[in-house]
Amino acid sequence: MRRLFACLFIGMLVGWTVPALAESGSPDQDTQGQQLLEALDVRSYVDKSQAINQLIASNHPRTRYWLSALLDGRLQRTDQGHFVVVVDNRGRSWPVEDALSGDDLGEMSRRDLDRIGINNALRNQLRSALAVVDLYSSQVDQRLASAVRLMGEVDADLEEVISNLQAKEENLQVKKRLAQALAIYRLEEKGDLQAIETLRGSLHSRVRVALNRAASGDDPVLAQKAQLAVNSIQQKLKINDMAETLYFGLSLGSVLVLAAIGLAITFGVMGVINMAHGELIMLGAYTTWAMQQLFPGQPGLALILSIPAGFLVSALAGVAIERSVIQFLKGRPLETLLATFGISLILQQLVRTVISPQNRTVITPEWMSGSLMINDALSLTLNRLYVLAFALVVFGLLIYIMKRTRLGLEVRAVTQNRAMARSMGIRATRVDMLTFGLGSGVAGLAGVALSQLTNVGPNLGQNYIIDSFMVVVFGGVGNLWGTLVAGMSLGVINQVLEPWAGAVLAKILVLVFIILFIQKRPRGLFPQKGRAAGD
Repeated sequence: MRRLFACLFIGMLVGWTVPALAESGSPDQDTQGQQLLEALDVRSYVDKSQAINQLIASNHPRTRYWLSALLDGRLQRTDQGHFVVVVDNRGRSWPVEDALSGDDLGEMSRRDLDRIGINNALRNQLRSALAVVDLYSSQVDQRLASAVRLMGEVDADLEEVISNLQAKEENLQVKKRLAQALAIYRLEEKGDLQAIETLRGSLHSRVRVALNRAASGDDPVLAQKAQLAVNSIQQKLKINDMAETLYFGLSLGSVLVLAAIGLAITFGVMGVINMAHGELIMLGAYTTWAMQQLFPGQPGLALILSIPAGFLVSALAGVAIERSVIQFLKGRPLETLLATFGISLILQQLVRTVISPQNRTVITPEWMSGSLMINDALSLTLNRLYVLAFALVVFGLLIYIMKRTRLGLEVRAVTQNRAMARSMGIRATRVDMLTFGLGSGVAGLAGVALSQLTNVGPNLGQNYIIDSFMVVVFGGVGNLWGTLVAGMSLGVINQVLEPWAGAVLAKILVLVFIILFIQKRPRGLFPQKGRAAGD
């Protein structure tokens, strides 16, 4: 009897004419739907399996909706025999929809509802049914996702169905996935050598499982060909692992560049070791959080507005620090270091008192969530990709400011020879103030970017201040290109070392590397040029 209904199901999918619910004549959709749902509400799992096949054969417009709800345990019946779909099954009262019309019925107590139960066999049947139903969708993305779900799920009953669909499919990606789904079944169940050629080079985990099983099988010819295919896939996986490591290294490096580039400007121009730089980063991150409080429910708009707001908040804080403290300590690096360290502690405590000592979560906009799938073994998280692009844009703008504006010309003049710049009429004090504000504003932009990668807290900046100084020293004090190269390089090196050395030991090894490098090149990768470069 089950074989009979399976054949009926397959026949419907390949185009046979199956009169759905013929005994009911030609009822309208509501009457037909009520009968289909009542057929599911029986005790026998065998009868439920037949009812599922009958539901699929009916071509009712809400078939997929009901199958999905049944699989999730959300298709339920009231005490009066009315079928509903539970929208959210948390709490004592559940919001429900009318199963036939989809109308909102408000909330109902879970005690007044009876779930239509299924077992594991029915769950497998429903998953396969949902996948096959989606293959008839007009949307390519839906058909592709369905084909991917079928990999490893094809059985003897579905083989002919999938073969016919694969032959008719026009989209090459969907066609390839269907061919791989069939090949997995034929390899595991029939030992088909041609299936190995179809699966060769695929990085999907289910393909690797099937090939590994075949490689350890009893058939020597099949095992040899399968092992060759596995070896080829392993080589591709290594390349993808290297690409993933490089991507995460560059994303970490972009964060280091954003955190260090403002420090490179102020350190290069003024020679100030600003220990409060991390707290300026923190202010930018908290500005992002504050903007989301002003625009609740609109994280994308809040993030876009946080870019200029974070820059201004940190820049104004930097100007205040420079005007109130640093201008009186010029030429006294030890006192400047201690003063800015004290300012960093003050800013941390101020945030703890005014806002909270607890970390704050910044919501990531939908367009920054998820990942970009390159292939089955490699995906790039979008938030890190946006941060990487943002860092490069900020770097490009700073290069433009330094090379194409009067402020940039004056900054370069003061950096190379302060006394000569003053003799040429450049107001070095004003340049110091604007440079410190610019560097602090860039630190605020770093905080905006970091808010999308980690929680915002009073200690956020402390995690990056040491790394920022390492990047500045390694790249060459005051050199923006050196900061970019050094930040990206240290990010990649750290990411390569972490898997086998651990996070702490990796940082120690990076620090040792920088110490040894500075012994050979004290001025960094890209040293300053000019008459005063050696001072």
